[in-house]
Amino acid sequence: MKKEKIQELISRMTLEEKAGMCSGADFWHLKGIERLGIPQVMVTDGPHGIRKQAEEADHLGINESEKAVCFPAGCATASSFDRDLIRRQGEILGQECQAMNVSTILGPAMNIKRSPLCGRNFEYYSEDPFVSAEMAAAMIEGVQSKHVGTSVKHFAANNQEKRRMTNSSDMDERTLREIYLASFEGAVKKSKPWTVMSSYNRINGKFVGDSKEYLTDILREEWGFDGYVVSDWGAVNDRVSSLSAGLDLEMPPGDYENDRLIVKAVQEGKLDEKTVDLACERILDVIFRYTENRDENAVFEYEKDHKAAADIAAECMVLLKNDNHILPLNAEKKIAFIGKYAREPRYQGG
Repeated sequence: MKKEKIQELISRMTLEEKAGMCSGADFWHLKGIERLGIPQVMVTDGPHGIRKQAEEADHLGINESEKAVCFPAGCATASSFDRDLIRRQGEILGQECQAMNVSTILGPAMNIKRSPLCGRNFEYYSEDPFVSAEMAAAMIEGVQSKHVGTSVKHFAANNQEKRRMTNSSDMDERTLREIYLASFEGAVKKSKPWTVMSSYNRINGKFVGDSKEYLTDILREEWGFDGYVVSDWGAVNDRVSSLSAGLDLEMPPGDYENDRLIVKAVQEGKLDEKTVDLACERILDVIFRYTENRDENAVFEYEKDHKAAADIAAECMVLLKNDNHILPLNAEKKIAFIGKYAREPRYQGG
């Protein structure tokens, strides 16, 4: 939808509707406004498959999800060093999203692997920002070629899960720029993701979600990002402050108290209504990018995609040393697979 049309829609919205557009309808859906023809759309996890929950939503994925294909995690696919392979994975995921009516997949995850103790290293690509940026860019291009959005995460320096709601990643500017931000910068500039997800953590003592420096000055003005910024789930601290900083969409919505705080701040002159309008414009632009290119005939080909996932996994294996030509394996001999994961395989990290 053209910018002028979106702005005309916003001009017809009440202040309460505009504030409401800046938070979700529930755990996985953005709000729609039926009287204005604004549709409700769904987002869901990634980053390596579609975790579309069929029942009541939860953060940890405890409830049942709809059947999907489990693709190799980022820790594997980055080992392929193969942009075309990852782009292919993204194309398949985008097609699956169209088939399941998912407008945006929450990924790729592209923080730097700072420590082996980080609880999400399995979904991050690399300790090298160039590798991370190139892999993520290929994934973004693949998914978005199917008119489905991506949400690169978690911006930025989200390098541990312990106390992730409050911890601070402290470093000098050179380290931040050359390692931690560089991963995101390369992917944003190269592939233009539809959305970016802000992280829970602080950087040098300040919450990223409240930081105009990161969400506006660097992300938008330096790098040219033109989509919307969404919070990680529950990562909003001060809604009015975060909106002013450039955090457009709060997820999940909670009890909508923050929507009321936005309205109150505008009415009291503490928040410019143009800031709310701009957030709505960014959100609506992404909503219509998907809905106006909706493929009603998209089919989820489970067996075909499962085979593709296996083929991708094979390309991600790294052989360090082939002593005595142990590979390729002899199909006539028995092989022992020893350890905890022989009994209970673990995939997708958790």
